[in-house]
Amino acid sequence: MIRMLSKKASMQYDVTIFQTPKYREYKGYKAVCRTFIPANSRKNCLQETFSRFNVTDRIPENYKGRFLSTGDIILIDEGRGGQHYYQLKSGGWHPINRILLR
Repeated sequence: MIRMLSKKASMQYDVTIFQTPKYREYKGYKAVCRTFIPANSRKNCLQETFSRFNVTDRIPENYKGRFLSTGDIILIDEGRGGQHYYQLKSGGWHPINRILLR
């Protein structure tokens, strides 16, 4: 019972995925999808987003992009909590400055 009470509540994270028109390009990022991901933390949100957009059966029907891959960027907008940008690199998700989206 205590574990249930102390567990952080899941919240909806506003997630936007940015991809380049072609794989392995590093300029010309465009938003390809905006969705809400239920998660307990930003780290959990990144993991859930990766799993949702890299498994064929879980990809939403309205998704127009490709599978998430190295170089893709995710924006997590927490409203008053701020906006956090992450880029997928070979070692996982790394926080970045939004200037890379230009």
